[in-house]
This record gives sequence, structure tokens and C-alpha cells, in this order.
Amino acid sequence: MGNRAPSTFLLCFGTVLSLLLSATASLHPDGANGFAAAMTAKGRRTRATGVSCNLFQGSWVYDESYPAYDSSTCPFIDPEFDCQRYGRPDKDYLKYRWSPDFCSLPRFNGLDFLTKHRGKKIMFVGDSLSQNQWLSLACMLHAAVPDAKTSFRNSVPLSTITFQEYGVSVMRYHTTYLVDVVKEPVGRVLKLESIQSGSAWTSADVLIFNTWHWWTHKGKSQPWDYIEYGGKMYKDMDRLEAFGKGLTTWARWVDSNVNPATTRVFFQGISPTHYQAKEWGGAGSKDCDKQTQPVSGSSYPGGPEPAQSVVKSVLSGVSKPVFLLDVTLLSQLRKDGHPSAYSGDHEGMDCSHWCLAGVPDTWNQILYAALA
Repeated sequence: MGNRAPSTFLLCFGTVLSLLLSATASLHPDGANGFAAAMTAKGRRTRATGVSCNLFQGSWVYDESYPAYDSSTCPFIDPEFDCQRYGRPDKDYLKYRWSPDFCSLPRFNGLDFLTKHRGKKIMFVGDSLSQNQWLSLACMLHAAVPDAKTSFRNSVPLSTITFQEYGVSVMRYHTTYLVDVVKEPVGRVLKLESIQSGSAWTSADVLIFNTWHWWTHKGKSQPWDYIEYGGKMYKDMDRLEAFGKGLTTWARWVDSNVNPATTRVFFQGISPTHYQAKEWGGAGSKDCDKQTQPVSGSSYPGGPEPAQSVVKSVLSGVSKPVFLLDVTLLSQLRKDGHPSAYSGDHEGMDCSHWCLAGVPDTWNQILYAALA
């Protein structure tokens, strides 16, 4: 009898300890350093306390250790995004770091990214905002291994930057709407239920999709003449409705063609513009011209982008895992981050795209955390 009590105690203690370790592992499957392992598809990080932290809710703080790289040393930057080269006189916009509320975002480590994705293909699929993020990632990786041998094949629709020592290919596939625009006898037709180029995407290990920028274009800048949906031709359609229908076709493509065991899927979210200074209460301003500081705080006076709700609604119906890089708010706060008049390849005022170095580096910092 005297030996049974200690044995029972040890057995109970072992059981409790096992349960505690199991619970901890469920919160942080990769251990104490497993940041991304505890992240959900909505971009929330679950801490050991069980408290949810939204990586996309926060504010910008000035940080002298930024930017992540010197744009003059990156061989890949497109003139459209190379603001310093084309005369932007201020530099404070380079010094801001995104700080989520209640948790920290790990700093981007390019060598770690290359090592973990050795032999992999990272593909950005979408319009010129995808190009913005693609070139940002390429510059961030180049800054980590500036002497590494690279190859750069720039063509349409597929461009590829390869870090040869690591076998990592960072790719960009240009498609304005994700769904097809086809030349037919009647004219250029935007086919909301057709994706013919998807076969070019399936070889990637990581896919980051984006579309929205061109859905609102009208007049001479509109690259289609008719919309086809449900076997009918339309001269036009409510643009949010058309966007939702096209994105639903993309969602079906993901469910039918992506193997989650081999491919991670992200959607970039809605990148905002800053053509209306009244949205942020910009007295004496018309647009993003001469803006040198972010909007202070963690809310945007102009409110959410209408397309955000469409994206979230469509993604809620996808059965395969898709991580939303919900970059809208953090980007809305950066009225100072656009090329404005300092673009080498964009006529007029550009308040749509982003300077590099700049805001897309933060998008990639969050992508890095999610992939870790």
C-alpha cells in the first residue's frame, strides 16, 4: 500500500503534463518561435494566452532602421516605382514600420526566406499591383544576398527572377482580371466565367493572386468592349457585381486546381488609391501629391473600400485554404507612399502604385510571417 500513492501521483502528474504540452503545441505547433504556425487564414496570430491579434490592424511608426533596402542597389526595380531615382525629394516616407496592435511582426529575413524555399517557385498573379509586390520581394531578397547569382527574364505574360544558388524563382504572371479578355468579331470580351491561363499557375509552390485595380476603369482606359456572363453579352454591368462574378470564377478555379499539400494560396487584398484628399481630411490638397507622412492613428477617415466586402464574401465560399493579405487599411494610411509625380514610366499623377522601397515591403513582411 505504501508504494502505490507515489506511483499514482507520478501517473497523474505525467498525464497533466502531457495535456499541458499538447495544448501548448496546438497553439504553437512550431514551438515558441512558431509565429506563422499560430496564424489563421484571416491574418490573426493566436498568442499563448489564446488572445487573437489582427496583423492588419495597427499603425505606422517612425523607425530609423528602415527602409528594408536601398532602391539604388536593387537591379530589378521598374522605373514606374523608382521614386528616388526620378527625383522624389523627401525620404521620411521610407522610414515607417507597420506595428500591429498588441503583437509584433517579425522583421523580414531574406536569407531565411531563400533557405526555407530552396527549389521553390513563388508566383504573383495579377495586374501592376502584383508587379509592385513582386519587385518588392525580389529587392528584399537581393538585399539579403547581394552577391548571389541571379537571372532575370522579363516578358509577357510571365516574368521570372531566379536566385540560382537557392533555386528560388520569384515570378510574376500578368493578367488584368484573372478571368479572360478575348478578342472576338464583336470586339474585346471580358468573360466572367472563363480562365484559360490557369494552367500556367499550377506549377507554383506559392501563389499570390490580385485583381481589382482595372475593374473600375471606363472610357478609353477600359480594355474590353463587352462583358459575357451566363451565355449573354452585356455592354456594361455594375462593376462591383462584375468583380464578384469574376472572382467567384477564380474561387472555383482554386477549388478545382489547387492541391493544398503542395501549393499555398494567398489573395493580395485591395490596394487603395489616394486621388481624393477629402477621404483623409487633407485640407489644401487634391490628391497624393506632396504627401510626406502617413495618416496618424489606426483608422482611415474615408472608411473601407467597397471591394473589400466582395473579396471577403467570395473567399468565405472557397473550400481550399486561401490566406487573405488584408492590406487595405495599412495601405490606406500611407497617402505618402505613392510615386505621385516621381515615376519614370507613368504619365500624370500616380496615386495608385507604390514607391519601392515602400509599402509593398510590408505586404511581403506579412507574407513572410504567414509562410514561416
